[in-house]
Formats: sequence, structure tokens, C-alpha cells
Amino acid sequence: MMGEHPYDVYYNKLLPALISKVEEFRLLNYETAETKTLWRYLLNKKWKKIDEERPLSRLVGDILSVKPGEYMNYMQIAAFKTPEWGEPLSDQDMAFLFDPRKDRE
Repeated sequence: MMGEHPYDVYYNKLLPALISKVEEFRLLNYETAETKTLWRYLLNKKWKKIDEERPLSRLVGDILSVKPGEYMNYMQIAAFKTPEWGEPLSDQDMAFLFDPRKDRE
């Protein structure tokens, strides 16, 4: 799928667990849950520290143990960090993007 994280090679094998978890979230009225965003959550939060020896069964367990609140908090923070496509940037954002100084964070 993405290929940047060592666990990406397991995506297709883990897809049934991801789908199952997303369906569970939707039954709990978390309608915006999606397999790709759940996968990103796992890569960026649960699996941030990579364990090369982690068995596939443990990865499935990690997926099935995700709580809706954890996932939704991640999604809210991600939404705040990314501007909507097509939304114009503010003058301040534009100035920041084109600022030639190298010492800014």
C-alpha cells in the first residue's frame, strides 16, 4: 500500500481485521471511520515504535483493541493539522510558506 512503514507489507493480510474494526465503529455510530484512516492511526500511534519481531497475531490484536475514543481523538487532531483541499491559505500561512529564513521552526 504505502510502503514507508515496515508493517505496510502486512496491510492486505490485516485488511479483514481493519474492516471488522471499522464496521464495529460504525455500529457504535462513528460513521466517519475508514480502513485507510484506521491504518494511518495504527502506523502513527500504536506502531510508532517498530518491533521487527511482532507476530501477525499481535498486529491483529492491536487492531481489534483500538478504542473508538483513541481513534476519534487522532482523527480530530489530524483534521486540525491539515487544511481542507481547495480552501485558500490565509495571508499569514502564505507568508510563512514563502519566508526565506532558515532559522524558523
